Amino acid sequence: MSYLKDADPEVFDAIIKETNRQATKLELIASENFVSEAVLEAMGGVMTNKYAEGYPGKRYYGGCEYVDIAEDLARDRLKLLFGCEHANVQPHAGSQANMAVYFTVLKPGDKVLGLDLTCGGHLTHGHPINFSGFLFDFTGYVVDKETEQIDYDELLKDARRVRPKMIVSGASAYPRTLDFKRIREICDEVDACMMVDIAHIAGLVAAGLHPSPIPYADFVTSTTHKTLRGPRGGIIMCKEEYAADLDRMVMPGIQGGPLMHVIAAKAVAFKEALTDEFKAYQGRVVENAKVLAQTLKEKGHRLVAGGTDTHLMLVSFIDVPKVTGRKVEKALDKAGITANKNTVPFDPEKPFVTSGIRLGTPAVTTRGMGTGEMVQIADFIDRAIKNRRKDEVLEGIANEVAELCAGFPLYPERQV
Repeated sequence: MSYLKDADPEVFDAIIKETNRQATKLELIASENFVSEAVLEAMGGVMTNKYAEGYPGKRYYGGCEYVDIAEDLARDRLKLLFGCEHANVQPHAGSQANMAVYFTVLKPGDKVLGLDLTCGGHLTHGHPINFSGFLFDFTGYVVDKETEQIDYDELLKDARRVRPKMIVSGASAYPRTLDFKRIREICDEVDACMMVDIAHIAGLVAAGLHPSPIPYADFVTSTTHKTLRGPRGGIIMCKEEYAADLDRMVMPGIQGGPLMHVIAAKAVAFKEALTDEFKAYQGRVVENAKVLAQTLKEKGHRLVAGGTDTHLMLVSFIDVPKVTGRKVEKALDKAGITANKNTVPFDPEKPFVTSGIRLGTPAVTTRGMGTGEMVQIADFIDRAIKNRRKDEVLEGIANEVAELCAGFPLYPERQV
């Protein structure tokens, strides 16, 4: 940091302020986590200097013998972690991972089924403002209005009606367990390719706390920075029969040189994920989520689908007059709690307003917080929502949050 402080004090100051923000606030955004110092070190290392178009042993540039080691380690560890036949660790993000899969087996205009965004899906699962929606003919399937969970009988009816070439499952805001075996059966009945985006639940799958899609899916994509607790990036796993076509589509199809410093950091994260400690951590993530969800329910808040099986939950204000996700997000931020507004099933509000918030426990669990802290955090959230117009109350909660966070230090050597 001393080099940066001298070379660019403005950027240095922004980084220090962000470090302090992370340390003094509660991070409850379900798609965020805190990486280890080892991952940070790999991310900031000299491999950022190396251009390495191609794959290990088949590069377009010389001098790749050591970055090849890092990429081979990442691929081998990923295959071991999930038990997949083939792995590609080069996608820069989850969106590129999904794009590469689509382009491997689909042509523009092909029909695809994907979970609707308002029911927990992702932009890259066919939203009309996303590349997936304007290149392919997506139909969104929805959750049941009563249970707010996927009705697989209805999904089968949708598949028979649409006759898609691919069915996409996985979600960014779905709190319940997914039945991959049933989805495979539906895909087989309509002769559709099966793709699963496990960006949110990858860590749970790796730890055996959520059923794995690997035995059933043709393609499995993920990010590496959520429950996997790695650097920001994407990965793809697939059956061996698709390996050559997929790799060609990633590079040179949609990307050029891979980010070798990120791939090195992915390798480090995958090694961490292969440990017993990581499995125990994931168990605490799920336990914390259940306690946080149950405590919020006891305080009178409505949770989508009635609770959670995973690391995340959705609190719905769809029946609460004059309360929106955006208003609650702002109130929570003033109270020292970082969350995000989120659509809920059949949401009448616009995506930038929403009728709900999404909460997740990976980051606070990484800090060492447990079920006792989850009860305390639920109280913070409840009080902040009820006093969302009272800045003095929110400021008081923020002080309590900072006191709680002080007991669970985060990157103390990086703070100034």
